[in-house]
Amino acid sequence: MADFFSDLDGKMQKCVEATRGEFASIRTGRATPALLDRLHVEAYGQPVPLKQVAGVSVPDARTLLITAWDKGVVGDIRKAIEKSDLGITPSVDGNSIRLVVPPLSEERRRDLVKVIKKKAEDGKVAVRNVRHKAHDDLRAQQKAGEITEDDNKRMQERLQKLTDKYVKEIDALATVKEREIMEV
Repeated sequence: MADFFSDLDGKMQKCVEATRGEFASIRTGRATPALLDRLHVEAYGQPVPLKQVAGVSVPDARTLLITAWDKGVVGDIRKAIEKSDLGITPSVDGNSIRLVVPPLSEERRRDLVKVIKKKAEDGKVAVRNVRHKAHDDLRAQQKAGEITEDDNKRMQERLQKLTDKYVKEIDALATVKEREIMEV
């Protein structure tokens, strides 16, 4: 049963990490390379992640500097940024592209908080889906006579505690991200 719970722990941790990744891609008014993680560039005839064709640095709190490793893809990177949902206009300077992250308006901050709440709820639903599947597995093991009713009850309680732990972790991540967004 230790394997059973370590497997569940891993699956629930992956749900939290996925939620953390979703939060990282939400623009906060501060420059962070994570804003560009989802960006794919149409380079060399196929879409590739930006990280594979350029380096991203943060020279100051509101600026991202993208340095292309091959001057031929600078135009492709610029097009990918313009097509994306970032809402940032790139300025090209030789091998590099400078992105100035504008400050967020109050209305946009409120909209982003709603997005954060939705992504947090999606993460919690994913954790609960893992719990539901484990609950069904335990019930099937009890019906098959592999575990007793008392073992099932103890394991259900442990499963609920594990679920609660990861739901609280997602809530804490959401609270931190909301604070970061609402900070002026």
